[in-house]
Amino acid sequence: MKQIKGITNVKSLRNGSGSIKGIGKEFGKFIITTMEVPWQIVKNDIGGQPEDIIFIDDVDQNVLDDILLNIPVIDSVVGIGGGMAIDAAKYFSWKKQLRLISIPTIVSVDAFLTPAAGVRVNNRVKYVGNSSPDPLIIDYSIIRTAPKTLNIAGVGDLLSIHTASFDWEHAENNGLSEFPFTQDSVIAGQKIIDGLYNSIGEIKKVTNRGIDAIVEGYMYLNTICLPAGHFRIEEGSEHYLFYELEERLQRPFIHGHIVGLGIFCMSQLQKNNSEYIIEFMDSVCLDYHPKSMNINKDDLTASLLNLKNYVDTNSHLWYTIINSSDINEEWIKDITNNLNF
Repeated sequence: MKQIKGITNVKSLRNGSGSIKGIGKEFGKFIITTMEVPWQIVKNDIGGQPEDIIFIDDVDQNVLDDILLNIPVIDSVVGIGGGMAIDAAKYFSWKKQLRLISIPTIVSVDAFLTPAAGVRVNNRVKYVGNSSPDPLIIDYSIIRTAPKTLNIAGVGDLLSIHTASFDWEHAENNGLSEFPFTQDSVIAGQKIIDGLYNSIGEIKKVTNRGIDAIVEGYMYLNTICLPAGHFRIEEGSEHYLFYELEERLQRPFIHGHIVGLGIFCMSQLQKNNSEYIIEFMDSVCLDYHPKSMNINKDDLTASLLNLKNYVDTNSHLWYTIINSSDINEEWIKDITNNLNF
């Protein structure tokens, strides 16, 4: 994996097939946060004897705080799995000032690299805390045990740079940017997309190089966003469609897939080189079509029609193309003709 300069939020990194073997012997007294499937994959290789194994099925902040009351005296917390297991580890690490070891078994979301833990408060995601993995362990063999489509989903939060950066510049042009706008950040973000484009075949096949491309993309994103203090180039209107749909349907989605649907819709609303980014998503086999997420056309239509009201009601959301656009049934009918339901 490439050496990346800047603030990556990774104190140390180990990568390679078999890189988790025996690592539990290095961390003193530790607990593990995980889920049943990833634990079955790694339990015979990790080594050491954890003080406790906590299976995470809920990241509601109140639930996590209750778990914290019963955590034994330890040196480290090891997060093994996907977003929820690692977010829980990050939360515990932050609250108890413990060493964090992050072992993603899937690269579908960037939780294993971001400093804040995504917890739920009143059924909404809230990002809290600050923790850095030491080390982050990328074991290619372990990651490839997950279905290809779930690892490919990891590009979703990177391709969202395409639409989110447009939204930030749109806000700046309207005198409504919440943060000082820098063209250099937008250019650096586009370089991340260019790097992914050059690795489409590897990402599609989930090769070692394909996994590296996603992880490196996240690390480069951190070098842009962490010094700035915000993720404006990566979160915009494409995420807001996801938030509205999740609230409307009251169920979670594979993050990269639902963000991909947002990119499909919002890049066309922006008139922002949509053919290029949609072709990119198709080429890498990002599974963004509503059919794969059990979203019917009526629900997507209702969500799109409600988007402007949704962002107006949620005043904490940044200014995007949604605020200044007329999303009508004719436009929705036109773009949804190219989606699978």
